Amino acid sequence: MLKKEANKIVGGLSAPGKMPCPSINLPAVACVTGSKLARVPGTTCHGCYALKGRYNFKYTKIAMARRLAALSDSRWVRAMVVLMKDRKYFRWHDSGDIQSSWHLARILEVCKQTPDTKHWLPTRESQLLALMDPDIIPTNLIIRLSATKVNGAASKSWPWTSTVSTTTKTCPASDQGGKCLDCRSCWSRDIKNITYAKH
Repeated sequence: MLKKEANKIVGGLSAPGKMPCPSINLPAVACVTGSKLARVPGTTCHGCYALKGRYNFKYTKIAMARRLAALSDSRWVRAMVVLMKDRKYFRWHDSGDIQSSWHLARILEVCKQTPDTKHWLPTRESQLLALMDPDIIPTNLIIRLSATKVNGAASKSWPWTSTVSTTTKTCPASDQGGKCLDCRSCWSRDIKNITYAKH
């Protein structure tokens, strides 16, 4: 399968300016947990960046809807594997989240078939992770369970997490023009929790 065909199958990858790599985004309104939290003040999803700005552009919405629909294509795993060729890093979902256990299983399969790519998957779908043994996750993938509340504690139910704070941070992006630059902490299993500045 050529990259041109693979791009067409998955609906294309996204290119978030902050990241050192591409991503794949889905509509934030389709987040199972996040779409509910977005209506609750004080949660990390309230005022979600993926519900405003460039994510509201007509063609961005069309592209995200196309990627969401593509998840059911039987060729999706193979196409994603093709698109990972020669990529050192990949971030899952700069917008959107895991849709189901079936979707998560397909992501895991992509990671298994692309051992030379380091994958980072942030999620708020704790109910899906509760069904998993962290030891079965491919070692080139880190799944970070995101905290529900701003200034809230990191989850104790999963070994790798992220939190959002108004007073402290470990993510340097806010001091680097909103970019990762040479930081790859989010992809590191050695770093158990990443604290992002509230923005």
